[in-house]
Amino acid sequence: MIMLSGSPALKVRVMCEGIRYTAALGQAALHSMPNYYPYRFKEGEHDPTGRGIAAIPYLINTADGTEIRILGNGDSPWHVEGDSQQGYLLVDDRDGQRVPIEFEPLRPWLTQKTADGMPFAQAGVTTHGDMLVINVAPGCEYFLHKHDGVSMRCGFCAYGAPDERTVHLGQKTGQVEIPPPTLERMSEALRAVIDQTEIRHIYLVGGSLTDARKEGERFLQLARYVKQVNTRGIPVALGSGALPDDLIAQFHAEQLVQHVCFNLEMWSEPLFAKVCPGKNRYVGYHRWIAALETAVRHWGRGNVYSAMVAGIELEPEHGLEWEEAARIALEGAQDLCSRGIIPIYSLVWPVGGRQRADYHARIRNYFETLSAGYQAIRKRHGLAVSDGFMCHRCAYMQLECDLDRHAQLAPA
Repeated sequence: MIMLSGSPALKVRVMCEGIRYTAALGQAALHSMPNYYPYRFKEGEHDPTGRGIAAIPYLINTADGTEIRILGNGDSPWHVEGDSQQGYLLVDDRDGQRVPIEFEPLRPWLTQKTADGMPFAQAGVTTHGDMLVINVAPGCEYFLHKHDGVSMRCGFCAYGAPDERTVHLGQKTGQVEIPPPTLERMSEALRAVIDQTEIRHIYLVGGSLTDARKEGERFLQLARYVKQVNTRGIPVALGSGALPDDLIAQFHAEQLVQHVCFNLEMWSEPLFAKVCPGKNRYVGYHRWIAALETAVRHWGRGNVYSAMVAGIELEPEHGLEWEEAARIALEGAQDLCSRGIIPIYSLVWPVGGRQRADYHARIRNYFETLSAGYQAIRKRHGLAVSDGFMCHRCAYMQLECDLDRHAQLAPA
């Protein structure tokens, strides 16, 4: 078992154990970026709202700039004290540790509107830290398909279902082109965001199409538009699915993006097929890796990434203990880095197995072992996460940038 230290250790503990509701946490929500998931009170927990749920902030920022996503958990040993005037403290009931914190603020753009009355918050842009994420077509076609009774959506994803979010963006199933009014509203929101806060990365994402070529055409339209409105030259990353080689070459030829991130999500073909059945059926495991290798040939080592979900392997149906899950993930990290591809591991909170007494310990041991082992792999391969792609000020559920910065600041 690996034990981290400093800010990375704090981040892992809080991400894995969550934060218990207090009046201070509830008050902080009034002036903070809202969490996409409200706090849900457990049975028997004191609920001052009387509604079973409460709004809470989305992100914590520590004094050294570490960013931590907030998970509400009524069993957590962590809680928040203080107020906006005196400042907030994150407190550990076990040892009394008290950490000064701030919350990601509620920027004015979150309550402003476009010229035609669309709230910027519904215009297809979001932020975490200094990263702006553009997602004007969130509806994922994998949610619409089943084979042999099995949904094709990725097993960890609840975000991509076509619903009311796709309506106001003008997204229609089967329509590849993004409507011009949607792009215009997005550009208004983009300008407001970069005027109000420092943005150092732009990340283009969207729901998957079952036809990779059509998906590539949609992302070409989006990337070309963003290049026109990105007058400050902020680095842009392509976060599409694995595209055909000729379309990958087109993105590079037009210099539309500086980084590429095709999300393989899960290492090992059997796990990929189970966790990402749609990606496996419509693209394929080996084709996904081949697309990443094509991107490396164009953009070079260190500029091509693959987001990976970390923790979903601990769901009971996969039958893995944390040691085996970490071993498989590290094998994948080694293989991908040998190809010049940098995986980025985002912690996922598996819902299964919560009745186990060691639930939080398993997740923490797995993620710390993976993160520390992967840091050594990056060092051996001479690979570092580009500051243009991601940094510790936007890595809200990832550790790579935090660990590398911690190592750089450590005394020789």
